[in-house]
Amino acid sequence: MAKLEASLSGDFYSIVNAVDLGIQESSISASLEDSSDFSYGDSRCSVRVFERYSYTGGNRVSMNITFFQAQSGKVHISAITSGGSQAVFFKINTWGEEAFLDKLRDIIDKLK
Repeated sequence: MAKLEASLSGDFYSIVNAVDLGIQESSISASLEDSSDFSYGDSRCSVRVFERYSYTGGNRVSMNITFFQAQSGKVHISAITSGGSQAVFFKINTWGEEAFLDKLRDIIDKLK
C-alpha cells in the first residue's frame, strides 16, 4: 500500500476532472471503476476508484482518491493504492502501487 496526500488551490471540479482524465490517459489499462460525489453546504467531497494492470507486478492495482474542499478553501487530496503484492502473508512487491501513485503525483505537480 502506498499513500499520497496534497493540497491544491483552484476550482474543485476542474481539479477532479483533470485527475480523472489524467489517470485514465496515463495507461492503456487504466479505468475509472466507480465514483461518488456529494456536497454539504459549501463543502464538497468526491471519491474515485481507478484500476490498472501493473506489468512489473503482473497483477491489477487499484487507487482510491478522495478530494475534499471545505468552505471554498484548498482542495485536499488523499490517494491510496492497493493490490500490488503477490505474497500471501506480507507485501514483497509494491512497485506497481508506487508507479500508479507516481502518475497522480505528476498530474498534481502540473496543477500546482
